[in-house]
Amino acid sequence: MQRKVFRSGPYAELIAQAVQVDNVLYLSGQVGVDASGAAPDSVVEQTTLAYEHVKVVLAEFGASLENVVEETVYVTDIAQVMNQVEEVFAARAAAYGGRPDVTQTLIGVSALVDPSFKIEIKCTAHL
Repeated sequence: MQRKVFRSGPYAELIAQAVQVDNVLYLSGQVGVDASGAAPDSVVEQTTLAYEHVKVVLAEFGASLENVVEETVYVTDIAQVMNQVEEVFAARAAAYGGRPDVTQTLIGVSALVDPSFKIEIKCTAHL
């Protein structure tokens, strides 16, 4: 089994941002923070930023969102996301450059690692 690991960010000593095993890439959950580490109040803005972080991690392996086959999305307020479902999924489609052919599971959770985080996106990609 061939394995490649990418570590980055403030938790690099604790977790890998991604692990490639053969031709499958597993990404840790990415949150929607800006360059200063602050999370905007809007779940739509956090969605956009989270996908930007997913793209950065994928690029470390020469991949893009076209390689993603599965997403698990964790949200702290499922009602808010469903009330803004068109805007949230429009942000997702904008990141992918159109309607993605990707499986997705949306899970409501009581909290993420920081109280300001509203969404975390975890992906699996095929290289």
